[in-house]
Amino acid sequence: MVKDNAHNDKKRQKDSRMDAAGDGTRVQAPSGTGRGGPSRRQDLLLAAAKLFTRKGYAGTSVRDIARAAGMLPGSIYYHFPSKEALLVAVHHQGVELFRSAVEEALAKAPADPWLRFEGACEAHMQALLEGSEYTQVVTPEFSNKLSAKVRTKMIADRDEYEAIFIELIGALPVTGTVDRTLFRLMLFGSLNWSIHWYRPGGHSPRQIARYFVHFLRKGIDG
Repeated sequence: MVKDNAHNDKKRQKDSRMDAAGDGTRVQAPSGTGRGGPSRRQDLLLAAAKLFTRKGYAGTSVRDIARAAGMLPGSIYYHFPSKEALLVAVHHQGVELFRSAVEEALAKAPADPWLRFEGACEAHMQALLEGSEYTQVVTPEFSNKLSAKVRTKMIADRDEYEAIFIELIGALPVTGTVDRTLFRLMLFGSLNWSIHWYRPGGHSPRQIARYFVHFLRKGIDG
């Protein structure tokens, strides 16, 4: 009997570190509820990224995030002054993951402009579809409920990353009149929308990216 009670106590402790997040989604969280240091901040970021991806920003509460991270709700404010500030941090981390993946791909890419562009698109798709929840938080449309200050910060992060592609697209040897801004917007629209229909087991993210680049190039070159 004593052994059974001890087993049940351990199970309850483990279950208390799992959050149902209000929609049946269970997010594994570390034990402990103290404020902690950098590792606890990362716990919060990861929990928030998972919940923002699954429930949306508006559908995720501070209490949801705290519960998923194994913290008391008030402890979040030791690390972030608001839920908006937490979103900005998650978004920034996602952008940095994209940037790191693309820069690594370009460092290995040949000099040919189209191959460099293709390599960057492949890296973007792989980071989006096989990376983490952080990168998926970068792609949804910004909510109108966010403050102008927050939207400005997030757009600045995104624009800094997209500057890499502006340079790559600018170097493409295309004939005729091509609006390179529209080219870039259509590219990101196509690549990022894949999170809504992509399923593992079919074409890989890199293969999908190559198809996109092929279709874009064919449309330009005729």
